[in-house]
Amino acid sequence: MRRADVTDDDQRWLAAAIDQARQGLAEGGVPVGAALVIDGELVAAGRNRRVQLGSAIRHGETDCLERAGRLPASSYARATMYTTLSPCDMCAGAILLYGIPRVVMGENTTFAGAEDLLRARGVEVVNAGSRECENLMAEFIARYPDIWNEDIGT
Repeated sequence: MRRADVTDDDQRWLAAAIDQARQGLAEGGVPVGAALVIDGELVAAGRNRRVQLGSAIRHGETDCLERAGRLPASSYARATMYTTLSPCDMCAGAILLYGIPRVVMGENTTFAGAEDLLRARGVEVVNAGSRECENLMAEFIARYPDIWNEDIGT
């Protein structure tokens, strides 16, 4: 069931993030995807690539920001970050650093990140409550607990 505060456009762009998560899983990575949308246009999409690239920081959101390239602050101020999972501290920090005012996440059941920090700093945080996102992560965590624990720093 879709939440009332999730628009058709939100569903569309969250689907782009889910596609990225599925690609990441197919590559042997953690299935977290993200999409950066500005003024109704997809600017970039990314996925967690820590395993694939041997990276310490390439979570879905940070990979998406990297793929967007350098943008002026005025662009970020009109952006929404779509992510399949509640943003961790690092990704929330990047969202705050670039002044992204809105985050739509697929779910926060498998992992509750820094949502309170984002809200406290004025970011609108919308939880789509996506069963698809939840199932994708739950299955990954059950199958690859060591990779998951490494990814979230536990």
